[in-house]
Amino acid sequence: MEQVSSTGKPIQITVTDGYDLKGFKGDTPVTFIRAEFNQVVLGDSAKITVSPEGTAKYNFTSTLEFNTEGGITLDDISHKPVFLTMTEVLPKEKKQKDEKTLILGQAVVDLLPLLEGEISFETMAPLHPVPGSPLEPVRAGVKQCSLEVKVSVAEPLLTTAQILGGSLLKVTLEAAYSVPESFMPVGPLQNYMVGLQVPSIGEKDYPILFKNGTLKLGGEREPVPRPKKWPIANILAPGANNIPDAFIVGGPYEEEDGELNHPEDREFRNQSECIKKRIIWDLESRCYLDPTAVVSFQKRIADCRLWPVEITRVPLITAPKGKATRFDKADDESQLSFHGVAYVNMVPLLYPGVKRIRGAFHIYPYLDSTVFEKTKCLFSLFRDTGHHLIQNNKIGGINSPLSKPVISKNLKEEKIQASSIKSQSSDTPLEIEPTLNHNPEGQQYVEAGTYIVLEIELDKALVPKRMPEELAGRVKEMIPPRPPLTRRTGGAQKAVSDYHLQIKNISRAILDEYHRMFGKQVAKLESDVDSETLEEQKCQLNYELNCSGKYFAFKEQLKHAVVKIVREKYLKTTSFESQEELQTFISELYVFLVDQMHVALNQTMPDDVQGAVSTIYTSSEQLRLFAFEAEVNENFEMAAVYYEERIVREPQNLEHWLDYGAFCLLTEDNIKAQECFRKALSLNQNHIHSLLLCGVLAVLMENYEQAEIFFEDATCLEPSNVVAWTLLGLYYEIQNNDIRMEMAFHEGFKQLQARALQAQVTKQKSMGTIENVEEGGNVESSLGPWGVTDGSSTTATKAEAPAGPGTPLSILDGFLEASSKLQSDSQEPILSVQSQDPVEQKPSNLHDKEITAKREASKCQDSSTFLHPTSYVVSQIPTTIFMETIRFLMKFNAVQYVHRVLAHELLCPQGGPSCEYYLVLAQTYLLKKDFAKAEAYLQQAAQMDYLNPNVWGVKGHLYFLSGNHAEAKACYERTISFVVDASEMHFIFLRLGHIYLEEKEYEKAKKTYLQACKRSPSCLTWLGLGIACYRLEEITEAEDALSEANALSNYNAEVWAYLALVSLKAGRQLEAEQAYKYTMKLKLKDEALLAEIHMVQEMVGFGNPSF
Repeated sequence: MEQVSSTGKPIQITVTDGYDLKGFKGDTPVTFIRAEFNQVVLGDSAKITVSPEGTAKYNFTSTLEFNTEGGITLDDISHKPVFLTMTEVLPKEKKQKDEKTLILGQAVVDLLPLLEGEISFETMAPLHPVPGSPLEPVRAGVKQCSLEVKVSVAEPLLTTAQILGGSLLKVTLEAAYSVPESFMPVGPLQNYMVGLQVPSIGEKDYPILFKNGTLKLGGEREPVPRPKKWPIANILAPGANNIPDAFIVGGPYEEEDGELNHPEDREFRNQSECIKKRIIWDLESRCYLDPTAVVSFQKRIADCRLWPVEITRVPLITAPKGKATRFDKADDESQLSFHGVAYVNMVPLLYPGVKRIRGAFHIYPYLDSTVFEKTKCLFSLFRDTGHHLIQNNKIGGINSPLSKPVISKNLKEEKIQASSIKSQSSDTPLEIEPTLNHNPEGQQYVEAGTYIVLEIELDKALVPKRMPEELAGRVKEMIPPRPPLTRRTGGAQKAVSDYHLQIKNISRAILDEYHRMFGKQVAKLESDVDSETLEEQKCQLNYELNCSGKYFAFKEQLKHAVVKIVREKYLKTTSFESQEELQTFISELYVFLVDQMHVALNQTMPDDVQGAVSTIYTSSEQLRLFAFEAEVNENFEMAAVYYEERIVREPQNLEHWLDYGAFCLLTEDNIKAQECFRKALSLNQNHIHSLLLCGVLAVLMENYEQAEIFFEDATCLEPSNVVAWTLLGLYYEIQNNDIRMEMAFHEGFKQLQARALQAQVTKQKSMGTIENVEEGGNVESSLGPWGVTDGSSTTATKAEAPAGPGTPLSILDGFLEASSKLQSDSQEPILSVQSQDPVEQKPSNLHDKEITAKREASKCQDSSTFLHPTSYVVSQIPTTIFMETIRFLMKFNAVQYVHRVLAHELLCPQGGPSCEYYLVLAQTYLLKKDFAKAEAYLQQAAQMDYLNPNVWGVKGHLYFLSGNHAEAKACYERTISFVVDASEMHFIFLRLGHIYLEEKEYEKAKKTYLQACKRSPSCLTWLGLGIACYRLEEITEAEDALSEANALSNYNAEVWAYLALVSLKAGRQLEAEQAYKYTMKLKLKDEALLAEIHMVQEMVGFGNPSF
């Protein structure tokens, strides 16, 4: 018996009891248990007699040694179970020397819970009978013979870091369908193998192999659900091949992630999976990925996208007894036939929350050049590294991944192979070219339409998905508390009522004036006063009213009510064509007004007076949001109104002046922008941002002397300001003052370095792990000459939503800066000065850049300040001084300056092309409506940081502006599903909701607008929510939302239009007429919506006073 000897962590497997056991001979058979793992016997139990009731107490413990440095590894534990074989010892017969034994069955214990952090677990393992065994087979409704097993370890096999950062990869190979006709079930036995590789520790890849596929003729579909099987051979009991609680369940083709998931593929899939020949595996192989492998796996998916899964066929070899079979390399390669490859798109595993992909993938002939082009894979799993696979290709051989990954190549071999593949595109023919580019056997896969069905699953998603709570909250819960609004009604009847009210108010005021002049006693004795006295009092009253101006005030007070009667009652809103028509109308109106005046005077005057209407106060942040929305919708006049209103409200608030100045930069009004920035500086002479912006405007207007004063003043007032030093260095570069330029950049670097150190120390103090660093200590720095290295900070990319067609944008910093995470929002104004493209320059034209790079690289030697190394990631600290300056300039729309800074970022030793770098470039080209270049740079950004929500947000804006709403929708949905929000979510929600409304997905639109209303409510967010609720026939919720929209902005014609529709549906004539009137007054541009209003008006019979 082979024993396992290692110094690792012992895993104890204890079989305590057996239930419902039976034997070949008698009711009380003698049995024992043998424990095996990885074809190694762990031990045998004592021989126990089974009781007449079928129970037995074994209390048998075997030990399995786990060792991270060799022997049994985590990968072995992940995909290899412990087999418990029950054997019956038959009674000895006469003249029998040795005991005879018969195997009754096998139980399987999956050790996977140990990889989930558990230190012990219990299981009732079914005992699967071997052929001919008296044990009952496993089936529903029948009492099952089983073993009670306990598994325990003294300490967890995985550390906390491994549990949190690691993952378990499960690959299930179901079948290959529509295989070539040359695959015949008769003739020499063949081993059908499929293999792929996953990243492992170091430079090696771990092979996952599936062997011994079963070739079957067509005729019926494979049943579902069907159990998944262990990738292990030589299992005695047929039932033990099945993995407990693991089934292939299939599913609709349309829900798969593969290639054949379109409606036009359904017929072919049905024929292939019912009629044609197929190869069945139904195997699940597992592989543990430690945190390093997870990161490598994730990075390789982002870099390569497609994953090669190879398939081949080799003959099964039966070695004669007592003879060894020799193989050489030439024989091995000649036995490899029908070598194909499927390109599995693994990118969905990078989607937030996605843990599983399953689908059908076409098989193509394996050609080195094509495989390298698509997957960047330099070698074949079977041909280049798989000779041992064929040597072990014997009937009954183990059918599992290798216990230790052997796939490794030295750098020299990799370079040789890479150069050989690369040289295929050259004019010089290679000797191996025909073999690399011709695979006639593999071509049969294409002709037959062969595809494999594969499932890849992780126990935790590579990218965690945000779990939104109460995203579908009720509309009323989303509406913020407001003071109750006095309901206003309109229409002809309301106009007459208002006229009556004004008559009553004016008559009461005249009566009060009369009482003041003549006293109340005179009024009581009115019947005793003669007519002459009354006429004299009337003349005195008229004189007093005219002299005091009250008569004119009463006329003005009554004028509005009369105008409303003219508009609402007589529907007169245009000028008269002739004087006669005017006189006729005035006569008619006069008679009506006098009659109504008598009606009002004859009524009892009410004592109560209508209270003042409560107003809704919009905050400065809301006005900033409204201005931002107006910019995006190309309504620059309205945006200017909002900015100016902020300034009128708080003229001493310099932030309002800076916002207005940034808006003027957006519209390329540099003169007005300069006035705003200088006004802000006049309010606070020590305000750094005002100083820097004044300096930037001075440079743009070529007033260099003033620019130098502004920049130097800023560095004096705040010596630790990185942006101030960088802008000063850029100014000196313009002046060709290289010495001062290097000084300013070096000082900026020092300040960035000091700030990073302070952030690290603060974090360490909070964690209680601060270490004292002696002065002059030689501590390795985590910063480069111009910024923080990749290991010590994160790049806080902040993308900006682009404007509507032809419109530049600014960032909603004023509204969103309440969150500390949004300090570096980007801007996207139009470029108005000539600038160089730092990316498109050819190498032959980079002489100036090389000189600058040499200058900057030489400054590396000047640094004498070092940081204590730490793994803490400094939040929001940019990687370089130039990137921080770019963020500042984009925030205030000074894009004219950005390309110069981008050139330095490209040459900076610690900078260079990065995700944020390409993102800024994409934004600048997006402003110029150069969609092709913008898309190219966004692709570069995505390759560098595939999980950056800002990249997907800007990508969605790109597609939205270019009219590709389907792609925009996919990008927006990806963005909002990330755990971390993009820097500008407001218009992502608005535009996604707009797309949902266009596609009539009203429930999704409602949920999207609800999120927008919760984050940053505005007229547009409530309008979108109202439209979605209206289309869902939720009239009450729609009215609430539209009322909120109207309260925030009553100049939106579309809001009035939908309010008219809601009022028509609710049967409220006055509200419908009033809303329709303002819809027409504000000139609704949506002809389809206007036609819908007219249709509903005709349907209900009211709502249009002109009927």
